[in-house]
Amino acid sequence: MKKILAGVALVGSAVSAQAADLAVKAPYMKAPVAAIYDWTGFYIGANVGVGVGRDLAAHAFPAGGTFNSTYLQPLGAIGGGQIGYNWQSNTTFLGPLLIGVEADIQGSGMSTGSTTLNTATGLGTVNYNQKLDWFTTVRGRIGLVRGPAVGYFTGGFAAGNVKTTITETGVGQFGVSETRTGWTIGSGVEAALGGNWTGKIEYLYLDLGNRNDTFGTQALRTEYRESIFRAGLNYRIGGNGMYITPPPANWAGLYIGGNFGGALGRNKSTATTATGFTEQFHLSPDGYVGGGQIGYNWQAANWVFGAEADFQGSTQKDDRTAVFGSTALYNQKLPWFGTARARLGYSVGTTLFYATGGYAYGNVKTNIVTPISNETFNRTRSGYAVGAGVETPFSLFGLLGPSWTSKTEYLYVDLGSTSDVFAGGTAVNTSKVTEHMLRTGINYHFNQPVVAKY
Repeated sequence: MKKILAGVALVGSAVSAQAADLAVKAPYMKAPVAAIYDWTGFYIGANVGVGVGRDLAAHAFPAGGTFNSTYLQPLGAIGGGQIGYNWQSNTTFLGPLLIGVEADIQGSGMSTGSTTLNTATGLGTVNYNQKLDWFTTVRGRIGLVRGPAVGYFTGGFAAGNVKTTITETGVGQFGVSETRTGWTIGSGVEAALGGNWTGKIEYLYLDLGNRNDTFGTQALRTEYRESIFRAGLNYRIGGNGMYITPPPANWAGLYIGGNFGGALGRNKSTATTATGFTEQFHLSPDGYVGGGQIGYNWQAANWVFGAEADFQGSTQKDDRTAVFGSTALYNQKLPWFGTARARLGYSVGTTLFYATGGYAYGNVKTNIVTPISNETFNRTRSGYAVGAGVETPFSLFGLLGPSWTSKTEYLYVDLGSTSDVFAGGTAVNTSKVTEHMLRTGINYHFNQPVVAKY
Protein backbone atom coordinates (compact mmCIF):
# COMPACT_ATOMS: atom_id res chain seq x y z
CA MET A 1 0.00 0.00 0.00
CA LYS A 2 1.93 2.94 -1.36
CA LYS A 3 -0.18 5.52 0.47
CA ILE A 4 0.90 4.19 3.83
CA LEU A 5 4.51 4.78 2.79
CA ALA A 6 3.79 8.30 1.57
CA GLY A 7 1.72 8.94 4.65
CA VAL A 8 4.47 7.95 7.04
CA ALA A 9 7.36 9.65 5.27
CA LEU A 10 7.99 11.46 8.52
CA VAL A 11 9.09 8.15 10.03
CA GLY A 12 12.30 8.49 8.09
CA SER A 13 12.61 12.27 8.15
CA ALA A 14 10.86 13.72 11.19
CA VAL A 15 11.24 10.57 13.23
CA SER A 16 14.82 10.27 12.05
CA ALA A 17 15.63 12.96 14.57
CA GLN A 18 14.21 10.90 17.44
CA ALA A 19 15.90 10.33 20.76
CA ALA A 20 17.42 13.69 20.18
CA ASP A 21 19.87 16.03 21.81
CA LEU A 22 19.27 16.04 25.55
CA ALA A 23 22.94 15.95 26.32
CA VAL A 24 22.77 18.99 28.55
CA LYS A 25 20.45 17.05 30.85
CA ALA A 26 22.24 13.68 30.61
CA PRO A 27 23.65 12.13 33.76
CA TYR A 28 27.38 11.96 34.34
CA MET A 29 28.86 8.64 33.21
CA LYS A 30 32.08 7.24 34.63
CA ALA A 31 34.47 5.11 32.56
CA PRO A 32 34.35 2.42 31.34
CA VAL A 33 30.62 2.95 30.73
CA ALA A 34 30.03 4.14 27.12
CA ALA A 35 28.01 7.37 27.06
CA ILE A 36 27.76 7.38 23.24
CA TYR A 37 25.85 4.70 21.38
CA ASP A 38 27.56 3.34 18.24
CA TRP A 39 25.38 1.41 15.77
CA THR A 40 28.25 0.00 13.68
CA GLY A 41 28.44 -3.78 13.41
CA PHE A 42 26.60 -7.02 12.67
CA TYR A 43 23.28 -7.95 14.26
CA ILE A 44 20.81 -10.81 14.23
CA GLY A 45 17.23 -10.84 15.44
CA ALA A 46 13.66 -12.02 15.24
CA ASN A 47 10.33 -10.35 14.55
CA VAL A 48 6.58 -10.93 14.73
CA GLY A 49 3.69 -8.99 13.29
CA VAL A 50 0.66 -9.00 11.05
CA GLY A 51 0.31 -8.86 7.27
CA VAL A 52 -2.64 -7.86 5.12
CA GLY A 53 -2.90 -8.01 1.33
CA ARG A 54 -4.65 -5.68 -1.09
CA ASP A 55 -4.58 -7.89 -4.16
CA LEU A 56 -6.93 -6.60 -6.85
CA ALA A 57 -8.47 -9.49 -8.80
CA ALA A 58 -10.29 -8.73 -12.07
CA HIS A 59 -12.13 -11.80 -13.33
CA ALA A 60 -13.68 -11.74 -16.82
CA PHE A 61 -16.19 -14.27 -18.15
CA PRO A 62 -16.27 -13.58 -21.92
CA ALA A 63 -18.74 -16.36 -22.62
CA GLY A 64 -21.17 -15.12 -19.98
CA GLY A 65 -20.57 -11.42 -20.53
CA THR A 66 -19.67 -10.96 -16.86
CA PHE A 67 -16.83 -9.03 -15.20
CA ASN A 68 -16.10 -8.86 -11.47
CA SER A 69 -13.42 -6.79 -9.74
CA THR A 70 -12.61 -7.10 -6.05
CA TYR A 71 -9.74 -7.12 -3.58
CA LEU A 72 -8.49 -10.45 -2.25
CA GLN A 73 -7.08 -9.67 1.19
CA PRO A 74 -5.08 -12.45 2.83
CA LEU A 75 -4.65 -11.64 6.52
CA GLY A 76 -2.61 -13.35 9.23
CA ALA A 77 0.33 -13.42 11.57
CA ILE A 78 3.89 -13.29 10.25
CA GLY A 79 7.16 -14.07 11.97
CA GLY A 80 10.78 -14.75 11.18
CA GLY A 81 14.35 -13.65 11.56
CA GLN A 82 16.71 -11.02 10.19
CA ILE A 83 20.44 -10.45 9.89
CA GLY A 84 22.20 -7.25 8.96
CA TYR A 85 25.13 -4.89 9.21
CA ASN A 86 25.22 -1.18 10.05
CA TRP A 87 27.80 1.49 9.32
CA GLN A 88 27.65 4.72 11.32
CA SER A 89 29.41 7.86 10.10
CA ASN A 90 29.21 11.56 10.88
CA THR A 91 28.09 14.17 8.39
CA THR A 92 28.65 17.90 8.72
CA PHE A 93 25.03 18.99 8.31
CA LEU A 94 22.90 16.01 9.34
CA GLY A 95 25.06 14.53 12.07
CA PRO A 96 25.48 10.77 12.58
CA LEU A 97 24.22 8.80 9.57
CA LEU A 98 23.34 5.10 9.56
CA ILE A 99 23.77 3.06 6.38
CA GLY A 100 22.97 -0.63 6.53
CA VAL A 101 21.96 -3.81 4.75
CA GLU A 102 19.46 -6.35 6.05
CA ALA A 103 18.02 -9.67 4.91
CA ASP A 104 15.05 -11.46 6.44
CA ILE A 105 13.00 -14.62 5.92
CA GLN A 106 9.39 -14.81 7.13
CA GLY A 107 6.82 -17.50 7.61
CA SER A 108 3.30 -16.29 6.95
CA GLY A 109 -0.20 -17.30 7.98
CA MET A 110 -1.76 -14.76 5.61
CA SER A 111 -4.78 -16.29 3.88
CA THR A 112 -8.32 -15.57 2.71
CA GLY A 113 -11.08 -17.80 1.43
CA SER A 114 -14.19 -15.75 2.11
CA THR A 115 -14.62 -14.13 -1.33
CA THR A 116 -17.45 -15.75 -3.29
CA LEU A 117 -18.99 -14.02 -6.33
CA ASN A 118 -21.64 -14.97 -8.88
CA THR A 119 -20.42 -15.83 -12.39
CA ALA A 120 -23.59 -14.58 -14.05
CA THR A 121 -27.27 -14.72 -13.21
CA GLY A 122 -28.25 -18.34 -12.79
CA LEU A 123 -24.86 -19.80 -13.73
CA GLY A 124 -23.36 -20.45 -10.28
CA THR A 125 -20.65 -19.05 -8.03
CA VAL A 126 -16.87 -18.58 -7.91
CA ASN A 127 -14.88 -18.93 -4.68
CA TYR A 128 -11.43 -17.34 -4.39
CA ASN A 129 -8.78 -18.65 -1.99
CA GLN A 130 -5.40 -16.99 -1.68
CA LYS A 131 -2.39 -17.55 0.60
CA LEU A 132 1.05 -16.06 1.13
CA ASP A 133 3.06 -18.92 2.65
CA TRP A 134 6.40 -17.13 3.05
CA PHE A 135 8.36 -14.14 1.87
CA THR A 136 11.88 -12.79 2.04
CA THR A 137 13.53 -9.42 1.50
CA VAL A 138 17.05 -8.07 0.99
CA ARG A 139 17.15 -4.35 1.68
CA GLY A 140 19.29 -1.33 2.24
CA ARG A 141 18.66 0.95 5.23
CA ILE A 142 19.46 4.63 5.69
CA GLY A 143 18.62 6.79 8.68
CA LEU A 144 19.71 9.56 10.99
CA VAL A 145 21.10 8.60 14.38
CA ARG A 146 20.30 10.48 17.55
CA GLY A 147 22.10 8.58 20.27
CA PRO A 148 20.39 5.29 21.18
CA ALA A 149 17.62 5.64 18.55
CA VAL A 150 17.44 5.85 14.77
CA GLY A 151 14.61 6.51 12.33
CA TYR A 152 15.19 4.97 8.91
CA PHE A 153 13.95 4.26 5.41
CA THR A 154 14.47 0.83 3.89
CA GLY A 155 13.97 -0.73 0.47
CA GLY A 156 15.15 -3.41 -1.94
CA PHE A 157 14.35 -6.86 -3.32
CA ALA A 158 11.37 -8.99 -2.25
CA ALA A 159 10.17 -12.52 -3.07
CA GLY A 160 7.31 -14.66 -1.82
CA ASN A 161 5.26 -17.75 -2.52
CA VAL A 162 1.64 -17.02 -3.46
CA LYS A 163 -1.09 -19.64 -3.91
CA THR A 164 -4.37 -18.72 -5.61
CA THR A 165 -7.21 -21.18 -6.11
CA ILE A 166 -10.50 -20.53 -7.93
CA THR A 167 -13.38 -22.97 -7.55
CA GLU A 168 -16.21 -22.36 -10.02
CA THR A 169 -19.59 -24.05 -10.14
CA GLY A 170 -19.99 -26.08 -13.32
CA VAL A 171 -16.41 -25.46 -14.45
CA GLY A 172 -14.15 -26.93 -11.78
CA GLN A 173 -11.02 -25.67 -10.06
CA PHE A 174 -8.16 -23.55 -11.34
CA GLY A 175 -5.06 -22.93 -9.24
CA VAL A 176 -1.59 -21.46 -9.38
CA SER A 177 1.26 -21.64 -6.87
CA GLU A 178 4.45 -19.79 -7.64
CA THR A 179 7.34 -17.87 -6.13
CA ARG A 180 7.01 -14.28 -7.23
CA THR A 181 9.64 -11.57 -7.11
CA GLY A 182 9.37 -7.81 -6.83
CA TRP A 183 10.39 -4.98 -4.58
CA THR A 184 9.75 -3.61 -1.12
CA ILE A 185 9.98 -0.24 0.57
CA GLY A 186 9.29 0.79 4.14
CA SER A 187 10.32 2.69 7.23
CA GLY A 188 10.83 2.16 10.93
CA VAL A 189 12.26 3.23 14.26
CA GLU A 190 14.87 1.28 16.24
CA ALA A 191 16.02 2.04 19.79
CA ALA A 192 18.48 0.63 22.30
CA LEU A 193 17.12 -1.54 25.12
CA GLY A 194 20.36 -1.85 27.05
CA GLY A 195 23.58 -3.72 26.43
CA ASN A 196 23.66 -5.13 22.91
CA TRP A 197 19.87 -5.39 22.55
CA THR A 198 17.67 -3.12 20.43
CA GLY A 199 13.96 -3.11 19.60
CA LYS A 200 12.21 -1.83 16.49
CA ILE A 201 8.80 -1.18 14.96
CA GLU A 202 8.63 -1.36 11.17
CA TYR A 203 6.30 -1.17 8.16
CA LEU A 204 7.02 -2.81 4.80
CA TYR A 205 5.10 -2.55 1.53
CA LEU A 206 5.65 -5.50 -0.83
CA ASP A 207 4.92 -5.31 -4.56
CA LEU A 208 5.15 -8.80 -6.05
CA GLY A 209 3.98 -7.75 -9.49
CA ASN A 210 0.93 -8.64 -11.59
CA ARG A 211 -0.18 -11.93 -13.11
CA ASN A 212 -2.50 -12.66 -16.05
CA ASP A 213 -4.10 -16.11 -16.38
CA THR A 214 -6.59 -17.64 -18.79
CA PHE A 215 -8.58 -20.83 -18.30
CA GLY A 216 -11.20 -21.85 -20.85
CA THR A 217 -12.95 -18.71 -22.05
CA GLN A 218 -12.15 -16.85 -18.82
CA ALA A 219 -9.36 -14.47 -17.80
CA LEU A 220 -8.02 -13.42 -14.41
CA ARG A 221 -5.69 -10.51 -13.69
CA THR A 222 -4.25 -10.29 -10.15
CA GLU A 223 -2.13 -7.54 -8.57
CA TYR A 224 -0.06 -8.71 -5.56
CA ARG A 225 0.37 -5.94 -2.97
CA GLU A 226 1.09 -6.74 0.69
CA SER A 227 1.40 -4.54 3.80
CA ILE A 228 3.51 -5.81 6.70
CA PHE A 229 3.39 -4.35 10.21
CA ARG A 230 5.95 -5.88 12.60
CA ALA A 231 8.01 -5.44 15.75
CA GLY A 232 11.46 -6.92 16.18
CA LEU A 233 14.28 -7.57 18.60
CA ASN A 234 17.96 -7.42 17.52
CA TYR A 235 21.19 -8.48 19.20
CA ARG A 236 24.31 -6.61 18.10
CA ILE A 237 27.19 -9.07 17.66
CA GLY A 238 30.34 -7.56 19.09
CA GLY A 239 28.52 -4.35 19.95
CA ASN A 240 29.56 -2.02 22.72
CA GLY A 241 28.06 -3.94 25.61
CA MET A 242 29.51 -1.40 28.04
CA TYR A 243 26.82 1.09 27.02
CA ILE A 244 24.36 1.53 29.88
CA THR A 245 20.93 2.99 29.26
CA PRO A 246 20.50 6.30 31.12
CA PRO A 247 17.78 6.75 33.75
CA PRO A 248 14.21 6.95 32.41
CA ALA A 249 12.92 10.22 31.02
CA ASN A 250 10.26 12.10 32.95
CA TRP A 251 7.12 11.54 30.85
CA ALA A 252 4.58 12.75 33.44
CA GLY A 253 2.25 15.60 32.51
CA LEU A 254 0.05 17.05 29.79
CA TYR A 255 0.94 17.02 26.08
CA ILE A 256 -0.62 17.99 22.74
CA GLY A 257 0.46 17.19 19.20
CA GLY A 258 -0.29 16.28 15.62
CA ASN A 259 0.17 13.21 13.44
CA PHE A 260 0.19 12.03 9.83
CA GLY A 261 0.17 8.56 8.28
CA GLY A 262 -1.61 6.02 6.14
CA ALA A 263 -4.37 3.46 6.62
CA LEU A 264 -5.68 0.34 4.90
CA GLY A 265 -9.19 -1.05 5.32
CA ARG A 266 -10.16 -4.71 5.20
CA ASN A 267 -13.94 -4.47 5.26
CA LYS A 268 -15.58 -7.87 4.85
CA SER A 269 -18.80 -7.25 2.92
CA THR A 270 -21.89 -9.14 1.83
CA ALA A 271 -24.40 -8.03 -0.80
CA THR A 272 -27.69 -9.95 -1.11
CA THR A 273 -30.50 -9.41 -3.62
CA ALA A 274 -34.20 -10.02 -3.04
CA THR A 275 -33.99 -12.92 -5.50
CA GLY A 276 -31.48 -14.71 -3.28
CA PHE A 277 -28.15 -14.00 -5.00
CA THR A 278 -25.31 -13.27 -2.56
CA GLU A 279 -21.84 -11.82 -3.12
CA GLN A 280 -19.14 -12.06 -0.42
CA PHE A 281 -16.10 -9.82 -0.89
CA HIS A 282 -13.83 -7.21 0.71
CA LEU A 283 -13.97 -3.46 0.34
CA SER A 284 -10.50 -2.00 0.88
CA PRO A 285 -10.40 1.79 1.27
CA ASP A 286 -6.86 3.08 1.68
CA GLY A 287 -5.33 6.54 1.85
CA TYR A 288 -3.79 9.14 4.13
CA VAL A 289 -4.78 10.01 7.69
CA GLY A 290 -3.87 13.07 9.73
CA GLY A 291 -5.02 14.94 12.80
CA GLY A 292 -4.23 15.93 16.35
CA GLN A 293 -4.00 14.36 19.80
CA ILE A 294 -4.02 15.41 23.43
CA GLY A 295 -3.02 13.31 26.40
CA TYR A 296 -1.75 13.05 29.94
CA ASN A 297 0.85 10.72 31.45
CA TRP A 298 1.45 9.46 34.98
CA GLN A 299 4.75 7.79 35.82
CA ALA A 300 6.06 5.35 38.45
CA ALA A 301 9.78 4.68 37.98
CA ASN A 302 10.11 3.33 34.40
CA TRP A 303 6.38 2.60 34.01
CA VAL A 304 4.21 5.18 32.24
CA PHE A 305 0.40 5.21 32.42
CA GLY A 306 -1.48 7.56 30.13
CA ALA A 307 -4.74 8.61 28.50
CA GLU A 308 -4.94 10.00 24.98
CA ALA A 309 -7.66 11.24 22.62
CA ASP A 310 -7.23 12.00 18.93
CA PHE A 311 -9.31 13.09 15.95
CA GLN A 312 -8.34 12.27 12.35
CA GLY A 313 -9.28 13.27 8.85
CA SER A 314 -8.88 10.56 6.20
CA THR A 315 -8.67 10.24 2.41
CA GLN A 316 -9.33 6.48 2.43
CA LYS A 317 -11.42 5.12 -0.42
CA ASP A 318 -12.05 2.03 -2.54
CA ASP A 319 -13.57 2.83 -5.94
CA ARG A 320 -12.41 -0.25 -7.88
CA THR A 321 -14.78 -2.91 -6.55
CA ALA A 322 -17.47 -4.08 -9.00
CA VAL A 323 -19.66 -7.11 -8.28
CA PHE A 324 -22.78 -8.79 -9.68
CA GLY A 325 -21.05 -8.77 -13.08
CA SER A 326 -20.15 -5.07 -12.80
CA THR A 327 -23.79 -4.15 -12.22
CA ALA A 328 -22.98 -2.94 -8.68
CA LEU A 329 -20.13 -0.40 -8.53
CA TYR A 330 -18.77 0.56 -5.11
CA ASN A 331 -17.04 3.63 -3.73
CA GLN A 332 -16.48 3.37 0.03
CA LYS A 333 -14.76 6.06 2.11
CA LEU A 334 -13.78 6.70 5.73
CA PRO A 335 -13.82 10.54 5.90
CA TRP A 336 -12.94 10.85 9.59
CA PHE A 337 -12.49 8.91 12.82
CA GLY A 338 -11.36 9.40 16.40
CA THR A 339 -10.19 7.40 19.39
CA ALA A 340 -10.00 7.73 23.18
CA ARG A 341 -7.38 5.31 24.51
CA ALA A 342 -5.33 4.31 27.53
CA ARG A 343 -1.56 3.88 27.18
CA LEU A 344 0.76 1.62 29.15
CA GLY A 345 4.47 2.08 28.52
CA TYR A 346 7.95 1.39 29.76
CA SER A 347 10.68 4.01 29.46
CA VAL A 348 14.11 2.71 28.47
CA GLY A 349 16.25 5.79 28.91
CA THR A 350 14.78 8.46 26.65
CA THR A 351 12.71 5.96 24.65
CA LEU A 352 9.13 5.03 25.59
CA PHE A 353 7.75 1.71 24.33
CA TYR A 354 3.98 1.46 24.84
CA ALA A 355 0.78 -0.46 24.15
CA THR A 356 -2.52 1.35 23.71
CA GLY A 357 -6.22 0.54 23.45
CA GLY A 358 -9.71 1.93 23.93
CA TYR A 359 -12.77 3.41 22.24
CA ALA A 360 -12.96 4.30 18.52
CA TYR A 361 -15.59 5.95 16.35
CA GLY A 362 -15.76 7.05 12.72
CA ASN A 363 -17.82 7.91 9.67
CA VAL A 364 -18.30 5.35 6.89
CA LYS A 365 -19.62 6.62 3.54
CA THR A 366 -20.65 4.01 0.95
CA ASN A 367 -21.77 4.86 -2.59
CA ILE A 368 -23.33 2.06 -4.67
CA VAL A 369 -24.26 2.55 -8.32
CA THR A 370 -26.53 0.02 -10.07
CA PRO A 371 -28.46 0.20 -13.37
CA ILE A 372 -31.52 1.42 -11.43
CA SER A 373 -30.02 3.58 -8.67
CA ASN A 374 -27.16 5.76 -7.43
CA GLU A 375 -27.24 5.81 -3.62
CA THR A 376 -24.87 7.09 -0.93
CA PHE A 377 -25.08 6.03 2.71
CA ASN A 378 -23.48 7.84 5.67
CA ARG A 379 -23.06 5.90 8.88
CA THR A 380 -21.27 6.91 12.08
CA ARG A 381 -19.97 3.77 13.73
CA SER A 382 -18.26 3.03 17.05
CA GLY A 383 -15.98 0.24 18.22
CA TYR A 384 -12.47 -0.15 19.57
CA ALA A 385 -8.80 0.49 18.75
CA VAL A 386 -5.65 -1.35 19.90
CA GLY A 387 -2.03 -0.82 18.99
CA ALA A 388 1.53 -0.11 20.04
CA GLY A 389 4.20 2.50 19.45
CA VAL A 390 7.57 4.07 20.21
CA GLU A 391 8.05 7.65 21.44
CA THR A 392 11.36 9.48 21.80
CA PRO A 393 12.66 13.07 22.15
CA PHE A 394 12.61 15.09 18.94
CA SER A 395 14.91 18.01 18.11
CA LEU A 396 14.45 18.57 14.33
CA PHE A 397 18.15 19.28 13.87
CA GLY A 398 18.24 21.45 16.96
CA LEU A 399 15.31 23.70 15.97
CA LEU A 400 13.02 22.41 18.72
CA GLY A 401 13.69 22.25 22.43
CA PRO A 402 13.60 19.35 24.89
CA SER A 403 9.81 19.64 25.35
CA TRP A 404 9.20 17.94 21.99
CA THR A 405 8.89 14.23 21.26
CA SER A 406 8.09 12.16 18.20
CA LYS A 407 6.18 8.89 18.03
CA THR A 408 5.58 6.10 15.53
CA GLU A 409 2.42 4.09 16.13
CA TYR A 410 0.44 1.16 14.71
CA LEU A 411 -3.32 1.03 15.35
CA TYR A 412 -5.95 -1.57 14.52
CA VAL A 413 -9.44 -0.05 14.48
CA ASP A 414 -12.70 -2.07 14.45
CA LEU A 415 -15.85 0.00 13.85
CA GLY A 416 -18.28 -2.90 13.73
CA SER A 417 -20.80 -3.60 10.97
CA THR A 418 -22.97 -1.27 8.93
CA SER A 419 -25.90 -2.31 6.67
CA ASP A 420 -27.50 -0.40 3.78
CA VAL A 421 -30.46 -1.17 1.51
CA PHE A 422 -29.71 -0.29 -2.13
CA ALA A 423 -30.89 -0.87 -5.70
CA GLY A 424 -34.29 0.65 -4.97
CA GLY A 425 -34.81 -1.55 -1.93
CA THR A 426 -34.08 -4.81 -3.73
CA ALA A 427 -30.64 -5.54 -2.20
CA VAL A 428 -28.78 -5.19 1.11
CA ASN A 429 -25.08 -4.53 1.64
CA THR A 430 -23.34 -5.20 4.98
CA SER A 431 -19.73 -4.23 5.70
CA LYS A 432 -17.66 -4.96 8.80
CA VAL A 433 -15.25 -2.02 8.99
CA THR A 434 -11.70 -2.77 10.17
CA GLU A 435 -8.61 -0.62 9.60
CA HIS A 436 -4.85 -1.07 9.86
CA MET A 437 -2.88 2.16 10.17
CA LEU A 438 0.63 3.41 10.78
CA ARG A 439 1.21 7.01 11.70
CA THR A 440 3.91 9.25 13.06
CA GLY A 441 3.47 12.41 15.09
CA ILE A 442 5.08 15.04 17.27
CA ASN A 443 4.04 16.03 20.79
CA TYR A 444 4.71 19.10 22.90
CA HIS A 445 5.00 18.25 26.62
CA PHE A 446 4.15 21.03 29.06
CA ASN A 447 6.28 19.19 31.62
CA GLN A 448 9.23 18.48 29.36
CA PRO A 449 10.53 14.89 29.33
CA VAL A 450 14.11 15.15 30.52
CA VAL A 451 16.53 12.50 31.70
CA ALA A 452 16.23 12.06 35.44
CA LYS A 453 19.27 13.13 37.44
CA TYR A 454 21.09 10.82 39.80
